[in-house]
Amino acid sequence: MANHKSAIKRIRATVAKRDLNRYQHKTARTIIKNLRNATSKDEASKLLLTAFAALDKLAKRNVIHANKAGNLKSGLQKHFNALA
Repeated sequence: MANHKSAIKRIRATVAKRDLNRYQHKTARTIIKNLRNATSKDEASKLLLTAFAALDKLAKRNVIHANKAGNLKSGLQKHFNALA
C-alpha cells in the first residue's frame, strides 16, 4: 500500500479516471452494436452521428487510439451505406 499522501491521491485519481474511461468505452461499444444491428436507414442515421461523436471523444481523450477510431468510423460508414 502507498505510504505518501501524493501516492494515495494518485491511486484515488487513477481509479476515478479508469471508471470514467471504462464507462465511456462501454457506452461507445453499445452504440456501435446497436448501429450494426439497425435495419432501417433512418434509425441508423441517428446512431451513426452518435457513434462518430462517441468515437471522436474517446480518441481525443486517448481512451482509444486515433487510428482505431478512424478505422471503426470507416467500417460503420460502410455498413450504413450498405443499408437499404
